[in-house]
Amino acid sequence: MDSAAPAKLLYDHGQFKVLWPGSYVICAVTGVRIPLEDLRYWSVELQEPYASPEAALKRAAAKA
Repeated sequence: MDSAAPAKLLYDHGQFKVLWPGSYVICAVTGVRIPLEDLRYWSVELQEPYASPEAALKRAAAKA
């Protein structure tokens, strides 16, 4: 496992499952790295992570 590589996750309600090990994911809105231990926001429907609640709201507004 390359811990400096991005992880591949399956996002579910209130939890995520690691499909491919790594130390971070990339925010779907801002493009910033999110360490897995700091990941708090994601979309189950879109299967994408967000760096902040603002980023999640921005994606939701764009989808509406």
